[in-house]
Amino acid sequence: MKNTLQSEVSVSDVGKYFIWKSASENRPITNKKLQKLAYYAQAWYLVSQKGNKKLFPDKIEAWVHGPVVPSLYFQYKQFGFNPIDPMLGKNNVVKENFKKLLDEVWNVYGHLDGNSLETLAHNEIPWIEARQNLEKDELGNTEISDLAMYSYFSSIKNQSKPKDYEKQVHSL
Repeated sequence: MKNTLQSEVSVSDVGKYFIWKSASENRPITNKKLQKLAYYAQAWYLVSQKGNKKLFPDKIEAWVHGPVVPSLYFQYKQFGFNPIDPMLGKNNVVKENFKKLLDEVWNVYGHLDGNSLETLAHNEIPWIEARQNLEKDELGNTEISDLAMYSYFSSIKNQSKPKDYEKQVHSL
């Protein structure tokens, strides 16, 4: 599996959708949280497509604070660790057929803040493998491969019931 798979939407649109979703539930969303939600959306979309299609074309890198989509990060960098302006999610254009997946990602991970999502991602094989030669606080931009995400999240889906995983995430 290469990282040149066909993709479906822009990561910017995915980001706007999650910003809109957070605003609609009156839950602030930071850039850190947005990065992790985009990562989980990509990972679970790869699983749903049996590794044959990506949700968005942008690469995901293993940064110190977890998975990051650099293009999305820089789009909202000006907010630092503060919540992103909810008005920026107002004009989201994600097609209906992708909203179901994004809503599922939100339902599983949306209650968590950026720090909890960072902790979760730090314990998952795709991020760990991408950072294997780096110290804990060492800066790095190694790409998390589509294959690593697909393999890991497929194994979760196949070895445990999705509800068990969801309970584990909700317990954070």
